[in-house]
Amino acid sequence: MRERKFLLAAALALAVAAVPVVAYAAQPAAEQPAAEHPATAATPTDQLVLGGGGGQVVNGQRTTVRENPFVIAGMRAGGGGPQGQSCTASVVGKRKIITAAHCMIDATGAKHYLYGDDDLNTTGDESFRTKVVSFKAHPSYSGTGGWQTGYDVAVVTTEDDLPVPEGQWAKVAGSGDSALTQPGKNGTAIGYGRTSANGGSGVLYKTTMPVNDASGCQVFNTRVNPDLMVCVGYDDGRTATCTGDSGGPFTVDGVIVGVVSWGSSGCDRYSIMARLTNAMGDWARSEIGGGTPPGDGKFTVAVTPSSGKADPGKYISATVATTAGDQPERLELSATGQPAGVSVKFQPAAVNSGESAKVTFDVAASTAKGSYPITVSAKGSTGSKTATYTLTVGDGGSTDGPRPTAAPSSATVARGGSVKAAVTVAGGTGASRLSATGLTFAPMFFPFSVTPGGTSQMSLFAPFQPGTYKIVITATDTAGKTGQTEFVLTVT
Repeated sequence: MRERKFLLAAALALAVAAVPVVAYAAQPAAEQPAAEHPATAATPTDQLVLGGGGGQVVNGQRTTVRENPFVIAGMRAGGGGPQGQSCTASVVGKRKIITAAHCMIDATGAKHYLYGDDDLNTTGDESFRTKVVSFKAHPSYSGTGGWQTGYDVAVVTTEDDLPVPEGQWAKVAGSGDSALTQPGKNGTAIGYGRTSANGGSGVLYKTTMPVNDASGCQVFNTRVNPDLMVCVGYDDGRTATCTGDSGGPFTVDGVIVGVVSWGSSGCDRYSIMARLTNAMGDWARSEIGGGTPPGDGKFTVAVTPSSGKADPGKYISATVATTAGDQPERLELSATGQPAGVSVKFQPAAVNSGESAKVTFDVAASTAKGSYPITVSAKGSTGSKTATYTLTVGDGGSTDGPRPTAAPSSATVARGGSVKAAVTVAGGTGASRLSATGLTFAPMFFPFSVTPGGTSQMSLFAPFQPGTYKIVITATDTAGKTGQTEFVLTVT
């Protein structure tokens, strides 16, 4: 791994320039050198076709997800970074992520998020993957290429709960935080982007850059609009964001005041952030829910009893009990983690803190046997609380362990080509985690784990060396039992 790598903080627009964008903190206007030619502006996305742009390293320091638990990697099918990494983003809610609008609109291909890995060049280190269910770009974002005029922010909803505790969600600035982006403030950019226009990527880095007066940052062929953008960094290439940092956070005093939007195509000038210390931040907060990340809440919630058993085609009920905190509030009840074929119904669906509700788990005849932890949530004005109910279907699962199958079970593809197959898991206890061996770059699974009877899509890239490769797919259930199947890949 490289010893130096610059943070990618500005989301680059699609293929506008031949080199990734980098932004540098501006010097005082009187000291800034005049540019003979305006710098070509571009968004730092992986779709840029790299040319002979700046060879300077955009200096930064290695960092980790443990130090920045809200940082998450944005991936897409066909993405140019390791494992398809395309952008960087921040976790701001149970299933909410904030990133750049151009990461969702300008960059094509199916998208998902990967969490927990400091170096994407080595596979299998991540702790979590989840698909994108939906996203909302700012309503004033003008579509492909809209980063040039501003409003480059989006809020993403994921398919699964994100493995980040509420207390570690990133805080998002709003119109009341304008002091955080006054010129002279210092902030931190974090991202998985390139270390230079032509450097490596996929390793998490951070760098510190100052906030500048936008009037001193007009060195691009695109105008820096101070109402919608924040100019950070330097005009001499000493440190900046670059390709792959798009959508990542720029934080001041622990608050995200901007997301990486664009910069110069050589990653050798200022970095431009989508401003959140204005109405854009207020909009993002409203989309996230509640305006600010929820707190720990003052109430409590419990499910009594905390476990139960039902045969396929039957149902079982329990009581959701809440206790009031220091203020009355309305609590909305919901459930996640139930297996395919199990529906959860609350009666009523919302209660006042201190009241109870009935919860019924209706098990379809087709539901696979197994033990399933189901998360019951209560959300109020002071935050959210959860309790776990363990539902056992039938006798709790097969003693034979999970049995994965791949369809098709083989494929022939040209060197470097991509292949997809459906992997279905039968039997086992609870959800089975999927993995594979046999290739230098391990296949990816969407989702990463499936319940009995569930299906995951396996995606892989063929090696550049012709030959026949035997890929062994392993499913590991919650009881630790494993099952395997083979997929044969012929590379021509």
